[in-house]
Amino acid sequence: MKQKIVTVTASEIDSRIASEGRAIFYGLFFDFDKADIKPESRPPLAEIADYLAKRPVLKAFVVGHTDIQGGLDYNLSLSLRRAQSVVAALQSQFKIAPNRLTARGVGPLSPTATNRDDTGRGKNRRVELVEQASQ
Repeated sequence: MKQKIVTVTASEIDSRIASEGRAIFYGLFFDFDKADIKPESRPPLAEIADYLAKRPVLKAFVVGHTDIQGGLDYNLSLSLRRAQSVVAALQSQFKIAPNRLTARGVGPLSPTATNRDDTGRGKNRRVELVEQASQ
C-alpha cells in the first residue's frame, strides 16, 4: 500500500499530547518486515526533535505499533525494534539525551482502525510519542 508523507509540526505535537495524551506519526516509514527507518522519515523526526528541544526536561515513550498480520510475538518484537530505531535516530541525528526517551512496542494490541482492510491496517502501523508522567 502506498503511503504519503505526513509531517506533524512541533506545535501540533504539543497540542495533541496536551489534548489526547499522545501524538501519532504516520510519516515514519520502514520497509516491510524491517526496523530500519527510511530516509523520507527525516522531516517528522526533525519535528519530534524540535518539540523535545523546546521541552528540555520532558521524558517520553516512543511507542511502536503494527497491524494484525503476522504472529503476535513477532509483531510485538517488530514494533519494539521500530520504536528503538526512532529513539536511536533522535539520539544520534538530533542529540536528544538517551535518558529522555524510552522505546516500547505494543504490536497490534492498540489499533486505531479495523484490521480488516488495507486502509485500516495502514492506520494501525504507526509510531506514537507519549509523555511520561513526571516523578
